[in-house]
Amino acid sequence: MGSLDGRVAIVTGAGRGIGRAHALLLAAEGAAVVVNDLGGNNEGVGADAGPAQQVVDEITAAGGRAIADTANIADWAGAKALVEQSITAFGGLDILVNNAGILRDAFIAAMDEAQWDAVIAVHLKGHFAVLHHAAAYWKAQSKAGQPVAASVINTASASGTFLPNPGQANYGAAKAGIAALTQVAALELERYGVRVNAIAPVARTRLTLATPGMGAMFAAEVPAGEFDAFAPENIAPVVAYLAQEKCPITGQVFAVQGGAISALTGWTATGTIETDGPWQLADLAARLPALG
Repeated sequence: MGSLDGRVAIVTGAGRGIGRAHALLLAAEGAAVVVNDLGGNNEGVGADAGPAQQVVDEITAAGGRAIADTANIADWAGAKALVEQSITAFGGLDILVNNAGILRDAFIAAMDEAQWDAVIAVHLKGHFAVLHHAAAYWKAQSKAGQPVAASVINTASASGTFLPNPGQANYGAAKAGIAALTQVAALELERYGVRVNAIAPVARTRLTLATPGMGAMFAAEVPAGEFDAFAPENIAPVVAYLAQEKCPITGQVFAVQGGAISALTGWTATGTIETDGPWQLADLAARLPALG
């Protein structure tokens, strides 16, 4: 008996890396999995059905249930078709793991509109588009009197939360938006029986290997028999736990890397200055630098 027996999951960006590890573990725990991956390169260019199908083949060879889907989750209709694919193939949807992403790194002064738009579309719009169509399904189920015990796990990043990275204004902004989206969605969807959390994973993937200043760290070889702290398989158990029907957690963002899990909080007031009347520039010059 697996901890996810009878549940149906969608995992986006599941053809490689962290998403692949998620899909394999969810299936091993008994979930039927829709393996979504457009199959493009790091920049989101191109399409290839091979990666998603290869993961499906691994799952079915191990006795699990899975189907491949190559919808573009940054496209509103593609996101809707993905959710409908899950319902048609497996009779419903209980778990949504938003994981798909791309990189188009550049410093702000050099970043062009296409680089900005593409990253925001895949990460932030892609998370919202699939979440929207899944939420509409769960709302309809709840309104019809059908019990819902669904779980959403979004994918933020250190780059958008606790470790801003120069050259990733588009990626960091999208990931910070995903963290905020997660908390709003948790509040909105609780009434329908849906929990929403996010992870900010640090692991070896195509994207992290291509990140300037970080690739060498992720590419370093791990001696045989030693714990590989950057293996993407280290992230999947957290997602599998958050996906369980009886998991009580919602509205949280967790940084996950190797054997460490940290709870993250959003913007917090670290100090306050006050005045009894309108602010004067001289007063701000004397007091505000110390506050910051």
